[in-house]
Amino acid sequence: MKLLYGKPVADKILDNLKAEISKETVKPGLAVILVGDDKASHIYVNLKEKKAQEIGMNFFRFDLLKNVTQGEIIERIEMLNNDRMVNGIIVQLPLPEGFDTEKIITSIDPKKDADGFHLENTKKFLFGKGDIWPVFPRAIVSLLESSKEDIVGKKAIVVANSQEFGSIMVAALNQKGLEAEYVISNDISSNLGKIEGADVVVSAVGSPGLLKGQMFKSGSIVIDGGIEKVGEQVFGDVDFGSTEGLSGFITPVPGGVGPLTIACLLENTYLAFRNQP
Repeated sequence: MKLLYGKPVADKILDNLKAEISKETVKPGLAVILVGDDKASHIYVNLKEKKAQEIGMNFFRFDLLKNVTQGEIIERIEMLNNDRMVNGIIVQLPLPEGFDTEKIITSIDPKKDADGFHLENTKKFLFGKGDIWPVFPRAIVSLLESSKEDIVGKKAIVVANSQEFGSIMVAALNQKGLEAEYVISNDISSNLGKIEGADVVVSAVGSPGLLKGQMFKSGSIVIDGGIEKVGEQVFGDVDFGSTEGLSGFITPVPGGVGPLTIACLLENTYLAFRNQP
């Protein structure tokens, strides 16, 4: 299978954003709230800050201690909702234990919801409305389109670990003209026929070796959005070695969807900037 790398696609998005932002007299701004001391979260926010600065986007970072109250987080979000210099807001997930993630996310102004997680935005998205896509599905679709294959009318299957993600990913694929449905990961055995017959397979479970090469039809496009660290190595959902010799396309893990998520986040922020008065 041919490899679909995320970095070239991400670089193209970032280059386009940089060119567009250079034409603006007022620069778009992204605010990130980071709670606690989770090492991975700090690394990820650092990467977001670096990429935002590289394309000329303002970046506002708020590092809060893990013993901050939920009320203080929401108060900070409300301040950012009213700040005209801020066009996109995200709360870095996961939050430490004890916080109501849904309540915190829904306190973000939907027009500034750069991650696309706000309930109002996800409802719009499921019905094919609104410009703001959830970042992860946007990254997956961008990789899929990078194959340059004609995907309109093709059958797609999403392997998900939740009904929520399955529904959102199906909506994203349907909006691109595919005929998509999802299966829950713990019910794969009874849905093998759907996977084997799919032209496009998207998986985002975090279960190494969940999918084998023999499950894919010849010429299929496999987008592996799963990620799980085992020791010092990172694996996706697909048993990569078993796909050798197959025709079609597959994303590597790492190096596939991951590099695109930040680019898509910044793209959402710029779209929000253009849509706000």
